[in-house]
Amino acid sequence: MFSDIEIAQQAKLRPIVELAQEKFGIDPIHLDPYGPYKAKLSFDYIRGLEGRSNGKLILVTAINPTPAGEGKTTTTIGLGDALNRLGKKALICLREPSLGPCFGIKGGATGGGRAQVAPMEDINLHFTGDFHAVAAAHNLLAALVDNHIHHGNALGLDVCQIAWRRVIDMNDRSLRRILVGLGGKANGRPREDGFDIVVASEVMAILCLAESLGELKQRLANVLVGYTRAGAPVFARDLQAQGAMAALLKDAMRPNLVQTLENNLVFIHGGPFANIAHGCNSVIATKTALKMADYVVTEAGFGADLGAEKFIDIKCRKAKIKPDAVVLVATVRALKMHGGVAKEKLQEPNLPALEAGFANLERHLRNIRDHFGLPCVVAINHFTSDTEAELACIQNKVAALGAKAVICRHWAEGGVGAEELARQVLQAVEQPSDFRYLYRDDLPLWEKIETIATKLYGAVGVAAEAKIKQQLQRLDEQYRHYPVCIAKTQYSFTNDPDLRGAPIGHTLTIREIRPAHGAEFLVVICGDIMTMPGLPKYPAALQIDVDENGRILGLF
Repeated sequence: MFSDIEIAQQAKLRPIVELAQEKFGIDPIHLDPYGPYKAKLSFDYIRGLEGRSNGKLILVTAINPTPAGEGKTTTTIGLGDALNRLGKKALICLREPSLGPCFGIKGGATGGGRAQVAPMEDINLHFTGDFHAVAAAHNLLAALVDNHIHHGNALGLDVCQIAWRRVIDMNDRSLRRILVGLGGKANGRPREDGFDIVVASEVMAILCLAESLGELKQRLANVLVGYTRAGAPVFARDLQAQGAMAALLKDAMRPNLVQTLENNLVFIHGGPFANIAHGCNSVIATKTALKMADYVVTEAGFGADLGAEKFIDIKCRKAKIKPDAVVLVATVRALKMHGGVAKEKLQEPNLPALEAGFANLERHLRNIRDHFGLPCVVAINHFTSDTEAELACIQNKVAALGAKAVICRHWAEGGVGAEELARQVLQAVEQPSDFRYLYRDDLPLWEKIETIATKLYGAVGVAAEAKIKQQLQRLDEQYRHYPVCIAKTQYSFTNDPDLRGAPIGHTLTIREIRPAHGAEFLVVICGDIMTMPGLPKYPAALQIDVDENGRILGLF
């Protein structure tokens, strides 16, 4: 059996400029190639799409992830290929991979098997440099903050209330909390600082939400960097930082075009990590795709409790778009793990565990339909170890809930293995929907958090220390109209990553609040989740290599 990278390296890719012109009539003048198979789309082309009607938007989400794997990105790609096989004009919108997971444990974000985007090595390693641009812009602001303090601190920034941390696109737990400015007066004022991973940067969120360079600069100007000793906020605009930051991001703002192994076009643009960020493909890429294609298939990170909720309550709210249907991805293996089976025993048939773990799928399905008012199709991502009895069990249980579950074999077969899923989705997008957000804009911040916890997570309530509650009360005066971005473990509806299935009666515990003034949402950090992940004992980096011809080896 070939590995994902071996399958991708055997694919016959076509020059991206040629493919874009053939399939969508894009004049080569509007594409800046990064080699033969990657290109950035021009703002002129995007502006030229104004006035066109939108296609149908299909959101792919999943149950809570497990080490067994679910295949959300793989399913997104397989569905896009299948729609094109059925003669539909379809585009795929994905998020860009972070280097952290590539060298850690999770892997990349280009799909798998016969349902991949390519060139997968380039996309997973550096791509077009968007994440490096985000890191540079973010860290430029951090440097300007410390430089301002060093040269007299005219704004009166309180060094104990600096809110702007630094970022790096790598899992490095040693950088979570650091001291800067050591070594004497010439090196700045000593203070505590720390690093987040790039995808958790507010600059990444701004890049994903802004629809023009003008809006990008305006949002960057509104970034909150800290407070004075009197408690007055200080913003990036007070340091005159937004112009230089935008200059670093001007090319990163443009969507990236690549292709599937079946030579269908894909936009890959914007950051992942819906457990600590909003985790969506960029608004500019999604809205561009909607003007170009009749059907757009996009994904949201991790389980529907995180990614789909943020896609709807943050991205759709800000961009004034809505999905026409949702695909909920699950696997027999993952549901058995949610039912209590250890990873090493997932190959063994176990209907009782599958039935117990089905509760996780059921809650996500009910949330999508009951709370967001959207039609939903369940995609069972097939593994060779699945038995007919197990597959039938899921299909029957989903049918009893009034939905359709489709067995999908796109990993092994490519688009042809997802054609039945595509047919069901084509029916779903034509169904009437009662789309709605989970909470109103004018709801108090605490009540927004409580609504997510109780309605989606099955919690009985929310808990926080007195200082967090007081902070929320203060922030409510200015930020009440903002959506909230919950940062919590992706593995569970609770704060506990080991508590799988669909638990009830738990309490969501808030640890920290971070206002994202430029992105215009409030980050609510819960439980033990970290905005700078660490590497596992045996990171994937140990298996990655390059031969003398520059060919990447061991990348998944």
